[in-house]
Amino acid sequence: MTYPALALLEYTSIAAGIAAGDAMVKRAPVATIQAGTVQPGHYLVLIAGDVASVGEALTAGRELDEAAVFDSLFLPNVHPDVVSGLTGGREPGAGEALGVIETRSVAAAIRAADAGVKGAEVELVRLRLADGLGGKGLTLFAGLVSDVEAAVAIAAAEAGALLLRELVVAQLHEEMWPNVLNTGRFGTHFGW
Repeated sequence: MTYPALALLEYTSIAAGIAAGDAMVKRAPVATIQAGTVQPGHYLVLIAGDVASVGEALTAGRELDEAAVFDSLFLPNVHPDVVSGLTGGREPGAGEALGVIETRSVAAAIRAADAGVKGAEVELVRLRLADGLGGKGLTLFAGLVSDVEAAVAIAAAEAGALLLRELVVAQLHEEMWPNVLNTGRFGTHFGW
């Protein structure tokens, strides 16, 4: 499902995040809310819906405990691939380049993903957020090398100081794609 607007608040306090999520949905009607704990003991509140409602709900969440907000985002015109990326993404085609953006926060990864797919002819193949990543965000793009390079440059600039690493692999080996796209977690290969 697609929504015109998406917002996220990442809290350093679980209690503050729970209270904020409650305040957000009480302030304005949003189409969806997803909230919960992530590593390293943070709490995420993700909302989507029409621009006005999402903006109003986001304001309510920020007002409740601004000091506990680690990072946030408001995308009033979110790219549909970002919403798809949150729910799984897509498989890349053979011979495509891989672009990787690794960030210190979930919100920075989502902002980077949105900027990258809006600014270059690439596809968002995966968007991983916090769990199993020590709280980091991971954005994966695929496409032609020049397009992936452009998307990674745009996404890295959007992530700013929260960028940990950017990478373009011109032609990821076919045996590596399943490893990258799985969950990326080593233990899944062995049933851990």
